Amino acid sequence: MSTAAPYVPPFPPRPARGLPPLELLRTARRNLIAIWPQSSFEDEIIDYRMLCRQVVVCNSPTTVKEVFVDKASTYNRKSPQQRHALAPLIGDGLFISDGDVWRERRRVVAGVTHISRLAELAPNITSGARDRLADWHARGNGSEIDALTAMAEMTAGIICTTIFGRTLGGAAAASVVEAFTEYQAIIGQTDVMSLLGLPDYLPRPRASRVRAAASRIHRVLDDLIAALLDAPHRRESSLLRAMADMPLAGSGVPMDRRAFRHEAAVLFMAGHETTAALLAWAWFILSQDPASEARVHAELDTVLNGRDPDYADFDRLVFTRAVIEETLRLYPPVPLQAREAREAGEIGGHKVAAKALIILNAWLLHRHRKLWPEPDAFVPDRFLPGGPGLPSRYAYVPFSIGQRTCTGSAFGLIEAVLCLATLAQHFRLRLRPGWQVMPVCRLSLRPGGGLPMRIEARR
Repeated sequence: MSTAAPYVPPFPPRPARGLPPLELLRTARRNLIAIWPQSSFEDEIIDYRMLCRQVVVCNSPTTVKEVFVDKASTYNRKSPQQRHALAPLIGDGLFISDGDVWRERRRVVAGVTHISRLAELAPNITSGARDRLADWHARGNGSEIDALTAMAEMTAGIICTTIFGRTLGGAAAASVVEAFTEYQAIIGQTDVMSLLGLPDYLPRPRASRVRAAASRIHRVLDDLIAALLDAPHRRESSLLRAMADMPLAGSGVPMDRRAFRHEAAVLFMAGHETTAALLAWAWFILSQDPASEARVHAELDTVLNGRDPDYADFDRLVFTRAVIEETLRLYPPVPLQAREAREAGEIGGHKVAAKALIILNAWLLHRHRKLWPEPDAFVPDRFLPGGPGLPSRYAYVPFSIGQRTCTGSAFGLIEAVLCLATLAQHFRLRLRPGWQVMPVCRLSLRPGGGLPMRIEARR
């Protein structure tokens, strides 16, 4: 490792002690990662009460394994907040479904996103990255972009080609990206009604605005699904086509059109939103850390020498991959994942009530002072071959862990590496002078207020 002090990217100020309930709720509405006091980055389990609900945060590899692996059947139901936040968009899609629906859909989706298909899907990634490269060349050296929006439009195009076997036009891509941004801005981050113990069937605030934003996304998805499934020959190679040909285990017939839309929405959300946020953070960090940026450029120049990367290059781009993995540690795209306890029990010696909220908090776990040396610093060497590696497989959970591990995690990692490699060969990005960057968590962890950056040609 370098002897120079590593770069420490920004994070919200940490309260000296736990916030009072009303202040905690107000802060959580603005930013879910800003509520955690200094002690949270050392505690192994956090147990408190929020209004009428017990909240338990699993904050050690031992408690993470206990809840999300050993006792998964008790703690595999998504929290009321996540269900209410996402149901208008993804219905009974895999991310929030339970029971037989979850098991049947999981088999189908996991089958079509399996690691064995990555070589087949990788050309969609490089093609989408080349389109963004052409756009940057056309804009010209010195042009300013919003890096988050640019990455979102790029990944939206990639996942559209991957899911539906066809490209997403510029206007449609911009509309979907804008709708996802609007959706995140509207949804409530603290479901006060469920914290008060009120039933799920009662409508939540802002429901009509949430449905309107979801409808914009649904219109695009429905048109793409119809174009694929109603085509006379239907020869497109895509994940949706593979899903259409795969029967559900219980019924022996494929999913219906409604289920297709829900699972397509899950894949679209996970495949474009989270990877876009990850890439935006990687661009920002490299712009602030010249030493790491120079190492990325040196590796790309040596391994690729000006050509586009392909699937085989993934294992050769070891430092570029380490940059992505360390970015995932510091800025996990979905940093908080909550479950609802199906019954009373015990976690790490703490009694847990039925309906308690159980939280997998990657924001805390990935920066835990007892697990990671220099936990807030950007040190990609942790992930290099021969480096210190992970303190535990249950200490690094950017794609969740256990039964509900993201089925597209391998695709997302390869997508991020190949896209960064394609673009960073030719361009570097520079933050607008004076712009202050701060991570804000709603559905995903984004740079609050956008990420204005200037394009600079390398060659």
